[in-house]
Amino acid sequence: MNKKLLYPIIVLVLGIGLAVLIALNKPQTTPDNYEPLVATVRVIEVQPRAEYLTVTSQGTVEPRSQSELIPEVSGRAVWISPALVGGGSFRQGDVLLRIDDADYRSSLLRAEAALKRSEVEFDYARDELKRTQSLHTKKLASQQQLDNVRRASWVAEANLNENRAAVDQAGRDLARTELIAPFDGLVRNEHVDLGQFVTRGQSIATIYATDYVEVRLPIAADQLAYLGLPASTRGQIPEAIRPPVTLSADFGNTRVLWEGELIRGEAEFDARSRMLYGVARVRADTNGDDSLSLPVGMFVQAEIRGRNVEDIIRLPRSAMRDNNQVIVIDPDNRLHFRHVSILRLEHDDMLINGGLEAGELVCISPLQTAVEGMSVIPVLERNNNQ
Repeated sequence: MNKKLLYPIIVLVLGIGLAVLIALNKPQTTPDNYEPLVATVRVIEVQPRAEYLTVTSQGTVEPRSQSELIPEVSGRAVWISPALVGGGSFRQGDVLLRIDDADYRSSLLRAEAALKRSEVEFDYARDELKRTQSLHTKKLASQQQLDNVRRASWVAEANLNENRAAVDQAGRDLARTELIAPFDGLVRNEHVDLGQFVTRGQSIATIYATDYVEVRLPIAADQLAYLGLPASTRGQIPEAIRPPVTLSADFGNTRVLWEGELIRGEAEFDARSRMLYGVARVRADTNGDDSLSLPVGMFVQAEIRGRNVEDIIRLPRSAMRDNNQVIVIDPDNRLHFRHVSILRLEHDDMLINGGLEAGELVCISPLQTAVEGMSVIPVLERNNNQ
C-alpha cells in the first residue's frame, strides 16, 4: 500500500481510539447544594427623642444704630478729637469736635445784658402799676392812666420773657459748639478738617453704636412654621418667646460663634425673593474681651432655634426609599418596607414623627435590589444623631 495513504489512516485510527477511551473514562461530578449569597447591610437602631427644630439663614452684620454727625451751629472747626477718623473708637459723652465759640459767647453776653434791662424795666412797670391802682382806688388817677400803666407792665413782662428765651437760646448755641458722642461707637467715615468752616445741618461724619449689632435674615415661607411663633406675630417679638440665634463665621481654620436672639420680623414678604426677613440682635462683644468681637459688614451664617417637638427620629437621608418608605430589619434578619411620616427633610438627615417604634433596626445601606422578606446580615452602626 502506498505510504502516503497508510500514515494518515493510522493517525486517524489512533485518534478515534483515543477519543473513545476518553469518553469511556470521563470523571464523575457531584453537584453542590446552592446557597444564595446573603447581603450585609448597615443598620441603625432608632430611638425617639425630643428635638428643637432649626432654621438656617445667612446675612450681613449691620450696626444697631447709625447716625450722621451734624453740627447745629455754624463756625470754624478749632479742635478735632483723635477718635474722629475712619475706624476711630469713642465713648458716650466724649467731645468729638469743637467749633469756634467766640461769636456765641458774645451773643450770650448780649442776651444776658438785654435780660437784665428787661428785668429792671419789668420791676419798675410792676411797681408803677401798683401805685397807679392805689391812686385809682382813691379817685386820684383816671381809668385812662390806669390802662396805660397796665399796658406798659404787660409790654415789660413780654420783653422779659422774650429776653429769657434769648438767653436760653444763646446758651444752647454756645453748648452746641461742642459735638458730643451720643453713644459708645466707632466712626465709619469722616469728612472734616481742622480750620474748616462747617455749616449748620452739614454732615461731617458717620458714626454707629457698638453695643449691639443686627443681622437681617431671610426666612422662607415654609420654614416659618418651625420657629414656633404665633401666626399673628408682627414687628417686635415679645422677649419671652424670642428664638435664640447662633451666628458663625470662619477665620482661616477657626470657626467663631456668637449667640443672640431674633428680636423682630418684618410685616411683609419681599416681592423679589419671596422671603420674610427677621432681624437678629447680638452683643458685639458677646464672647468677652479676650475673643473676637462681631465686626460690622461681615457675612455670617445663622441658625435659628425653633419649636421643640417630641418623639422625633432622626435618620440619614440614605435610609429613604421611594414613596416615603424605609427598610426595617425584623428579629429574623429579614427586611420589610415600612411607610413613615416625614416631618422635615434637612440637608443630610430627615426627621420622622410616625411609622417607627423605639428599638427597631432601619437599613441605611444603598441596596440595588431589595425584596420584601429578603434575608440580610445586619451590622449595627452608632447613630450620632440619636
